[in-house]
Amino acid sequence: MEKEPLLEKKQYYEDCPGCKVEQTKELNQGLSMINLVIIWMIVLSATLPASSLFPFLYFMVRDFNVAKEEADISYYAGYVGSSFMLGRCLTSVLWGMVSDRYGRKPVIIMGIIAVVIFNTLFGLSTGYWMAIITRFLLGSLNGVLGPVKAYASELFREEHQAIGLSTVSAAWGVGLIIGPAIGGYLAQPVEKYPQIFPKDSFWDKFPYFLPCFIISVLAFTVVIACIWIPETLHNHNGNKESTDDAEALENGSNKEKTVRKNENLFMNWPLMSSIIVYCVFSLHDIAYHEVFSLWATSPPKLGGLNFTTDDVGNVLSISGVALCIYQLFIYPSVEKACGPIGLGRITGIFSIPLLQSYPFIAMLSGITLYIVISIASVLKNIMSVTITTGLFLIQNRVVEQHQRGAANGLSMTGMSLFKAIGPAAGGTIIFFFL
Repeated sequence: MEKEPLLEKKQYYEDCPGCKVEQTKELNQGLSMINLVIIWMIVLSATLPASSLFPFLYFMVRDFNVAKEEADISYYAGYVGSSFMLGRCLTSVLWGMVSDRYGRKPVIIMGIIAVVIFNTLFGLSTGYWMAIITRFLLGSLNGVLGPVKAYASELFREEHQAIGLSTVSAAWGVGLIIGPAIGGYLAQPVEKYPQIFPKDSFWDKFPYFLPCFIISVLAFTVVIACIWIPETLHNHNGNKESTDDAEALENGSNKEKTVRKNENLFMNWPLMSSIIVYCVFSLHDIAYHEVFSLWATSPPKLGGLNFTTDDVGNVLSISGVALCIYQLFIYPSVEKACGPIGLGRITGIFSIPLLQSYPFIAMLSGITLYIVISIASVLKNIMSVTITTGLFLIQNRVVEQHQRGAANGLSMTGMSLFKAIGPAAGGTIIFFFL
């Protein structure tokens, strides 16, 4: 009831793209499914390349013949996984600042174009260093995930902002699941589908190109679609600040305005504390995804489960379906009841015993192993999305729009640094334990 006078005081500028978005939100008070699909596809196309290599990375590095012994393969594979995150770590703040100055839309389009080019080249890698360089350039030039979080918080009305940002984390989580599934099903197609892909063909020479190519085609489609998406950045005669930043940052279940106006980002403690938590959790999360795939596909003599890439894809596909159901039908109600911080604390606590159970799960075999590992994977990914969504909400509520891209870029830099450590650490840990 108190918001109507505030809405009447809003001043809109005719040539400002951000003001046009604000007017559209005022006229259409319902949740825009089109906008949800836009966010979903952008994040998915940016996330799939980061995770699709996990099921076949072990075999790809093996085929490069850089490891002197079989136990060394995981060690080298860790650095291929880390190169992507290292590149993103070095450029995320820059891309965030560019999006604050020139707009979210051009940064999003440029980042997805980078996916099309360098993800395709990674699939055509003929040597270890080519794989590392293409992954590094993909991470450096794919500056999508920071600006798209700011974009999601600006594209939706305040009462739908939590759903918009949860779409980012859900699409991210699904991408981290579907990506390995794509890699698992489509890598080495000559061996898996000899009736379609003949031996000594192009697909035999480049056995890991097909999953990369499919993802690049999807990304190219998203690039075309992004030509028509709206720009949300305000431009009032050179001033990038929104006319109602504080109002736009409110959440329907929390009426306190927590936005810090024109504050140095490093002095913004709510922002920095959420980034610290996000970084620590990201290290744990990427290490899990990397180690899980390597552990599952390793032979029993090295302590692995001897899963095929299809087996890994099956487990992760089940997790992806469960995650979609949770995000659409369960998460909004739970988040409204508990709040993002309380819900994050609860899921963080329960994730500890879940992860501690994995050594005991490895003792199982047959159908029992498949069922239990699938349940554990579902629970792990649901907890991951729950925690990251809450942190996204906090990070976008405590800054104004003209700082939001840089704030999310800073978040992505810290996260990417920790994730760059994660795969290398995961591969090294496997190497030493084997």
